[in-house]
Amino acid sequence: MFTEISRRRRVAALLALAAALTVAAPVVEARPGGGGSVGSRGSRTYTAPSATPTAPGGGTTMQRSQTAPSPGMGSPGMQAPAAPGRRFGGGFFAGLLGAGLIGALLGGGFFGGLGGLASMIGLLFQVGLVVLVVMLALRFFRRRNEPAGAGAPYARSSLDDQPGARGQMGGAPGGPAPGGMFGGGQRPPQTRPVQIGPADYQAFERLLGDIQDAYSREDRVTLGNLSTPEMVSYFDEELRGNASRGVVNKISDVKLLQGDLAEAWGEDRTDYATVAMRYALKDVMIERASGRVVSTDSSEATELWTFLRQPGRGWVLSAIQQTR
Repeated sequence: MFTEISRRRRVAALLALAAALTVAAPVVEARPGGGGSVGSRGSRTYTAPSATPTAPGGGTTMQRSQTAPSPGMGSPGMQAPAAPGRRFGGGFFAGLLGAGLIGALLGGGFFGGLGGLASMIGLLFQVGLVVLVVMLALRFFRRRNEPAGAGAPYARSSLDDQPGARGQMGGAPGGPAPGGMFGGGQRPPQTRPVQIGPADYQAFERLLGDIQDAYSREDRVTLGNLSTPEMVSYFDEELRGNASRGVVNKISDVKLLQGDLAEAWGEDRTDYATVAMRYALKDVMIERASGRVVSTDSSEATELWTFLRQPGRGWVLSAIQQTR
């Protein structure tokens, strides 16, 4: 009888773990971009952004991009994914607590509820196997869905104080080899200086909030007006993933705390600007069917967003990269 009770408790604990992992997966990858480094930056796609006061360690190299590297540049996605730095004790561990697994482990005493030390070790071994299998499965499906292929800091109150000469950081012709459309033995495009002024900084700040809001509302049309088609494809992938898990990611109270320009340059008729931004936000994951709050997080994030602009058009988002 005692052995049967212990066995049932182990099964219940494993089922609780599986449920926790199902909930934890969307929590870890909440907010646009999923806490990774995705998108394109023209010929600098596979060059890490420069360090800034807001992002002293600079940015991580691109993990996913539809711009293919040319020979000698290395391959995209080879770097280890950057862990979302704004979560500690959340995600997986929050799922464990929410599913009541800790209570299942400790209910009835540390050893008594599991039938002794041997049962405890056996349970931990089984839990480890489940975690490993789920992690491998998530990695497999994530890779399967992949598409082919410094300035002074500014804050919300000082956007209008930025000098117009910021961002004159055009690269030399012998700079890093470009990818994709620039490959195939062609010479890299010539870069030129781009001036970034107060109106541009205001546009970047506005885009930060508008994109987060559209993502929260799952408004793909607005996301398409504010981002490149490549970024929209990543956003759509994340939104479809949330839908398949029965959750919706609600983001609110987005506020820029500090930001500065990492790089600004032009290639042909396209202007680029990579901006480091530290911002606050409220990040809530809600169950679609019931409206139940699965997780909530009010914190800060620091990321490098790259915007591009073509003649006669405004800035749009073309890449998001995490900080080192």
